[in-house]
Amino acid sequence: MADISGDADERRRSLKPLRRLFPYLTRYRKLVIGAVISLAVAAATTLALPLAVRRMIDHGFSASDSSFIAEYFGMLVVMAAVLAAASACRYYFVITLGERVVADIRSDVFSHVTTLSPSFFDTAQSGEIVSRLAADTTQIKSAVGATASVALRNVILGLGAVAMMVFTSPKLSGLVIAAIPVIVLPLVAFGRSVRRKSRLAQDTLANATAYASEQIGAVRTLQAFTNERLVTGRFSSAVEAAFDAARASIFARSFLTFFAIFMIFSSVVAVLWFGSRDVLDGTLSPGTLGQFLLYSVFAAGALGALSEVWGELAQAAGAAERLTEILAEKPAIQAPADPRPLPAKAGGAITFDDVSFSYPARPDRAAVHGLSFQVKPGETVAIVGPSGAGKSTVFSLILRFYDPETGRIVIDGVDVREADPIAIRQRIAIVPQDVTIFAASARDNIGFGRPGASEAEIEAAAKDALADEFILKLEKGYDSQVGERGVTLSGGQRQRVAIARAILRDAPILLLDEATSALDAESETLVQMALERLMQGRTTIVIAHRLATVLKADRILVMDGGSIVEEGTHKSLVAKGGIYARLAKLQFETGASAFRGAAE
Repeated sequence: MADISGDADERRRSLKPLRRLFPYLTRYRKLVIGAVISLAVAAATTLALPLAVRRMIDHGFSASDSSFIAEYFGMLVVMAAVLAAASACRYYFVITLGERVVADIRSDVFSHVTTLSPSFFDTAQSGEIVSRLAADTTQIKSAVGATASVALRNVILGLGAVAMMVFTSPKLSGLVIAAIPVIVLPLVAFGRSVRRKSRLAQDTLANATAYASEQIGAVRTLQAFTNERLVTGRFSSAVEAAFDAARASIFARSFLTFFAIFMIFSSVVAVLWFGSRDVLDGTLSPGTLGQFLLYSVFAAGALGALSEVWGELAQAAGAAERLTEILAEKPAIQAPADPRPLPAKAGGAITFDDVSFSYPARPDRAAVHGLSFQVKPGETVAIVGPSGAGKSTVFSLILRFYDPETGRIVIDGVDVREADPIAIRQRIAIVPQDVTIFAASARDNIGFGRPGASEAEIEAAAKDALADEFILKLEKGYDSQVGERGVTLSGGQRQRVAIARAILRDAPILLLDEATSALDAESETLVQMALERLMQGRTTIVIAHRLATVLKADRILVMDGGSIVEEGTHKSLVAKGGIYARLAKLQFETGASAFRGAAE
């Protein structure tokens, strides 16, 4: 994840990643305009205060006119009301804008992540992606909302104050303006350091979050092996590393703030000393010096606030950069510009033609090589072989999670690389060995197979998969929550939910990866009957370690080392005396011995 973008080092030097937010801001022009107008009114009202103070000092006190002073104080109250109203409107507009923009960013990032190819997730940590989706977007919300508002307000106030300083006293203004480069240039240099440290702090925290997410997801395994102390220690180390990185960032920002405030107010004191001499010489009125001093304080305060805001914007830029890296990630598997449509009438024919493929994470080791076979429409083909033979890779290639390096895969006469991956996957239903159950209701989990299916269709699929018998016993039936990863269900129950999901999908191609592996003998027999009814008229490929589940297959392909080494029926393969015969002898004799032992 850290090297998603090769030019990250260059982008760390500036706030350029924040430009990525501009398209989101332009969607809500009314909020932006309202915020800018509110900021301008608040700044203009603030800048008008020193003018009233000067006239009150030079005219009101000297003339001892109480009515004059009362009028000015009344005007100050009116200005305070305008300032309060403008500030309230600014807060509403900018905070609403921040929430709206971040909601859009979260939706876009999540939507984009769901389109990325499995090869991306082979190396990326899901916990870190979630961290970017949550923590980094929160940083951006702060920037688009409060931070950007404060920055813009201080920019307007600072520029306005400088302009009024020049209008009030060009001589004193010259001294202040001459000191600006001495202050600003070091701020920019320090800001780059803050930027780098902020990015490092965010990356370190994401690593800690990813580790915590992984361990919480496997808490039962963690506790079963009594590794609580080990995991806690590692997470504490990760948290400490995140703290150290954050502390370095905070120290850099603190020093930046110290330098800015000290230099700015030192220059104000120096200007005040020069101004006091002009008052004593009679070339400057006390009210004018007071007005200039207030504008100097406004300008200094604005610049000092900007130094603090710069650090926060640096953090937001780091967050935007990390999100930009994800949004810039292109799916390895994409639909061609002009995808070739699949035949309107699905047949389910599958052809592998001299296919070779290596996983991106293991480019030096071929998962399959020179793989060629055909599956006719409506045919049931079983794939067996030892672990690591490449059986599951066949499924991944059919689903076009990956593209072969050489050769081609054809479904219903169309090369899958010429078709839209979504169109291909819509014609496939899969029952994986490692079933995914969502933290939702039983109905929603089955309905995931075909969004929009009616309740009757969902319940019919559950009955065919023999899942209704345990679902109806749950407290709320089909509306019962099954817990994260289906923690409240047994392994066999989870498997039957997955089978019901595949039945509901009603696709012409079925991929069964040990679909009955987690069932007891009685349930396996009944579910096998349901699957046989489902398999009629459909192309079915079955991956099986338990050879008893493939005896009725039309053909059996035996894989070893990424290629097909034997092909035939159960009877013919046993007669050959090869790998399949050895696997069959091992399983069936072991099973028979275990059965006899249990009987005795």
